[in-house]
Amino acid sequence: MFPIGDDNSARRSTPVATYALIAINVAVFLIELQQGDRFITEWAFIPARFADSPSAEAITILSAMFMHGGGLHLGGNMLYLWIFGDNVEDRFGLVRYLLLYLAAGLAATMAQYAVNPASAIPNVGASGAIAGVLGAYLLMFPRARVDVLFGRAIVAMPAFIVLGFWLVLQLVSGVGSIADTAQTETGGIAYMAHVGGFGAGLVLGALFGGLRGPGRTT
Repeated sequence: MFPIGDDNSARRSTPVATYALIAINVAVFLIELQQGDRFITEWAFIPARFADSPSAEAITILSAMFMHGGGLHLGGNMLYLWIFGDNVEDRFGLVRYLLLYLAAGLAATMAQYAVNPASAIPNVGASGAIAGVLGAYLLMFPRARVDVLFGRAIVAMPAFIVLGFWLVLQLVSGVGSIADTAQTETGGIAYMAHVGGFGAGLVLGALFGGLRGPGRTT
C-alpha cells in the first residue's frame, strides 16, 4: 500500500516551503555523494558522540535532518513530503509549517537517542520531520482522499486508513527495534524516530490550530 498522490482541490497557495525543503534535501544528498563518508561522519547525528559533548554536537541534530542513507531513502521521503506537505503548509502558512517540520525532526532525533544513547551508528534522514508532517495531516485531513498503489491497482483511500496503517507499522517495528538494541548494533530504519516525529506532529498540529477547520491561518 504505497501512496502516490492526494486530493489537492482545496489547496489555495503554492507550497513554497515544501518545494524548498525538497530542493535542500536533494542538494545535501548530492554533496554527500561528492564528499563521501567524511561528510557523513562529520554532519550525521551520532548518539554516543552527542552524549559525550552535547553542545559541540547539537548542530548535527539539524544537519542530519537533511541527509540520507541512499537514493531510495531520499526518494521515499521526498515523495511523502511532496504528497502530504503541501496541504499542511497551505493550512498553517510558511512560518508555522517550517516550525512544525524542524520541531518534529528534533523530537524524532531525541526519541531515537533515548532508545540507544550509546549507539555509534550515524543517524541521518528527514523521516522524523516528515513523520511530523504526516501527524499534522492526519489531524487536519483524516478523510482526505489518498491514492495508493495497491498491488497493480491504484485505489483511493481515506487518509486515516493510509496513515493509520503507517503508524501501526512504525509502532510494531519500533518495539522490535528496542528489543534488538540489547543484542545487536547494526544500521537500519530508526522506527522510534518516526514515532517521535509523528507524535510531535499531532501535538504541534493541534497547538497551531489544526483542529479549527479549513479556515485560513497565517
